[in-house]
Amino acid sequence: MRKELMDILACPLCKGNLELKVREEQEEEVITGSLHCDQCQETYPIENSIPNLLPPNLRSD
Repeated sequence: MRKELMDILACPLCKGNLELKVREEQEEEVITGSLHCDQCQETYPIENSIPNLLPPNLRSD
């Protein structure tokens, strides 16, 4: 996921702001990490550079 996407991403559940937490990155690309919404307390994983913004009940773990 490119860090510039943070300017346009919002929580799909409540439309709140998302906070990026990076575990692994290469240059400007986030490889693994998460996006956290302080408003509704939901966390969305980033794996293989792809953020999973599906609601929790629709994700397959």
